Amino acid sequence: MKICSAAQIRELDAYTINHEPISSLELMERAAACFTRWLIQAYPDQQRPVHIFCGIGNNAGDGLVAARLLHHSGYDVRVHTCQISPNRSEDFEANLKRLPGHGAIGACPIAEGDPMPELPEEALVIDALFGSGLNRPVKGYWGDLLQHLNGLNVNRVAIDIPSGVYADQSTTGVAFHAHRTFAFELPKLAFLFPENAERVGQWTVRSIGLHPEAIAQAETSNYYLTEETACTLLRPRAKFSHKGTHGHALLIMGSYGKMGAALLAARGALRSGAGLVSLHVPKISYNIVQTALPEAMVSLDGHELQFTEVPQLDAYQAIGIGCGLGQGTLTQKALSQLIALADQPLVLDADALNIISTQPDLLKALPSQSILTPHPKEFERLFGPTPNHFKRHELQIRKAREHGVIIVLKGAHTCIALPNGRSYFNSTGNAGMATGGSGDVLAGIITGLLAQGYTPEAAALLGVFLHGLAGDCALQRESEESLIAGDIPDALGLAYQQLRKAGNRH
Repeated sequence: MKICSAAQIRELDAYTINHEPISSLELMERAAACFTRWLIQAYPDQQRPVHIFCGIGNNAGDGLVAARLLHHSGYDVRVHTCQISPNRSEDFEANLKRLPGHGAIGACPIAEGDPMPELPEEALVIDALFGSGLNRPVKGYWGDLLQHLNGLNVNRVAIDIPSGVYADQSTTGVAFHAHRTFAFELPKLAFLFPENAERVGQWTVRSIGLHPEAIAQAETSNYYLTEETACTLLRPRAKFSHKGTHGHALLIMGSYGKMGAALLAARGALRSGAGLVSLHVPKISYNIVQTALPEAMVSLDGHELQFTEVPQLDAYQAIGIGCGLGQGTLTQKALSQLIALADQPLVLDADALNIISTQPDLLKALPSQSILTPHPKEFERLFGPTPNHFKRHELQIRKAREHGVIIVLKGAHTCIALPNGRSYFNSTGNAGMATGGSGDVLAGIITGLLAQGYTPEAAALLGVFLHGLAGDCALQRESEESLIAGDIPDALGLAYQQLRKAGNRH
């Protein structure tokens, strides 16, 4: 699913109006009807009073249509028309006239300087004030109104985008804090960054029937990684395949006191479908691996406590390194040797990334299409701080292109930046996965997919999607609080099953 800018969405609207063809008023009706159907499902209690705050543009027009449709569905609706400017849009004026008369829908005009509206507790407040065309911070009286609404004990819903939030850049001013946001057709880039979490809340996107040709022609570098895309990446397993067919993954991970990370990664690699998995570990870890993970083979380092020497690499189709590795001097030298010797893409996580952050030349020496899986702090150590998440995203894309690598920046919507300039935000996963070891499992899954012959791009995209989906499957039997990293590889089988079933549907 494409992520388009606010300007591009307006172009999609215009294309649809001209080529469907359909009037702008009819398109507004269709969009607001889609929103209203969703709202009735989300808030079925018709006894709850609904207060819709409308500005002067087309976002406000959507709010007016929703007011009329909700009234016809039995809801008690009040419309607050905010006189932000005398320049009301034509479609707004048309829908204002369509509101049922004789007091059926309470109309409450608000002018600058008026007392702040008093609303009943637990009311449903719908934001249709400014929309996605906003290009400057909301200040003064209207900023105070947003702050007032944010402070009330009410349920807050935004149509398309919360007022005050910029769709394509960091928000600097006051914004409506929605509990839920309903977006038309495509998600906004702003929804995917943690700086907007309190503003956007839980968001939903539904198609309003914008012209498919227009969407296909829209150029963007940002995508939302959905089930439909992940299905196309998943490959079948041949009936007469064997363990050698599905590749041999080498995981160089673990050190004294940090073997748990290595085991979690190995479980991820095994459950991802790799035919063979070998762990290269210090001598002290031999019994741990053989006992805890009999499915894995062991390659022993010459050192008792840490990684110091690169094993023969010829037998392996994929190599992952870093989880629980440590950052000792000998380990740093061995990592440098591995990077010099490897002729296949590497998966680098945790301490491997921390070492590279202190030796920038190693980043330049990485094999092409290597996959880096940093969390935000590791990303900052590698590439430096940024003033906001939009700028960090730009930096991520730039560094992926500059170094010819894939950067998987972990988070609620893990973002995969490719060397071709494209980026994909993941749609699976949950807050229960914010626990130690979850990232180790991801590194193992991606390495296991690489070993099976997936391209680095496919391994990164599918690995991230499956990792999140496995976390969602695990949540069916755990809570967000109780979920631990080991639950994720245990649920990978369910994730694969779910994705294959989805592939049959698509």
